[in-house]
Amino acid sequence: MTFSRILLSGTAALALLGTTTACVTDPNTGEKKISRTAIGTGLGGTLGYLLGGVIGGDTGRIIGAGIGGSAGAVLGKQYDDQIKELKEQTAGSGVDVEEIGDQDAILVRLPDGVTFATGSAAINTGFLDTLNNVADSLVRYPNSLIDVYGFTDTTGSPATNQRLSEQRAQAVADYLASRGVARARMATQGFGESYDSLRVKTGDNVNEPLNRRVEIKITPISQEDVAAARGN
Repeated sequence: MTFSRILLSGTAALALLGTTTACVTDPNTGEKKISRTAIGTGLGGTLGYLLGGVIGGDTGRIIGAGIGGSAGAVLGKQYDDQIKELKEQTAGSGVDVEEIGDQDAILVRLPDGVTFATGSAAINTGFLDTLNNVADSLVRYPNSLIDVYGFTDTTGSPATNQRLSEQRAQAVADYLASRGVARARMATQGFGESYDSLRVKTGDNVNEPLNRRVEIKITPISQEDVAAARGN
């Protein structure tokens, strides 16, 4: 698979999101909020970093991660089980879990403004329990490759934000590794402030940017993928 990135202009992104987003009501406050899942669905159908292949290509990574005979012949049930468990385990945390493509990958979007403080790559300690649940799922379902993407808002220079986004992605990967997720399964990439212009409008409210976040893409690997990587 070839990894590609498709950048949307602010106008095009806004048009796209305007047709796909929705509001949800916070059961505790009654406040109308943007549905992150709806946002993710809109982005997932368009942005190449989600629908493209894994970072750096899958062949070497499958071999390096040691994924072999235990990979599933049919991934459907494993995929459904994992996405269901992830949704249950992260419910109420602000994390979105969604399907990318036709069971091509699972996207776990860690909430902007909660995972990191402005200008920081240190994971907020209050979020670690949720991240532990994500790590536990990745350990239980080992037959996948994991791409960790970092993003920033526009505070600071583009060069600084690029480095910060890379550091955020690396910080999450490091933490997942500390919880037992095999390092060889993971790759990281920072996008800086590239997608800060992706905003949504809710009624008369000011547009809200998607910014200080990390996204984890989980790409399941089948026996067929393993055979292709080994040249069988």
